[in-house]
Amino acid sequence: MPTFEHGEFKVEVDEDGFITDPEIWNEELATALATTEGVDEMTEEHWKLVNYLRNYYMQFGIAPMVRKLCKETGFPLKKVYEMFPSGPAKGACKVAGLPKPTGCV
Repeated sequence: MPTFEHGEFKVEVDEDGFITDPEIWNEELATALATTEGVDEMTEEHWKLVNYLRNYYMQFGIAPMVRKLCKETGFPLKKVYEMFPSGPAKGACKVAGLPKPTGCV
């Protein structure tokens, strides 16, 4: 299995770079993962989106649909792509420590 190494972090990831154990996630790891998605600095808006994704996942066991994500966070889809250039599924969910979504988030 591949590993993600960044500074003090060395964690197992899948072939797409998603961590394999969501339980090991923390904010420092999220900041490190963000660098792989072209995010150099995690702003308050980034954290709002990431925390929403994590809370939704913890409650329902899946990532939210894009429409719900935008509605609940107040961010238009364009803004989500500005924050996470690879999008809500690949970028934001990866940084949030979620498994790779199987459908449309």
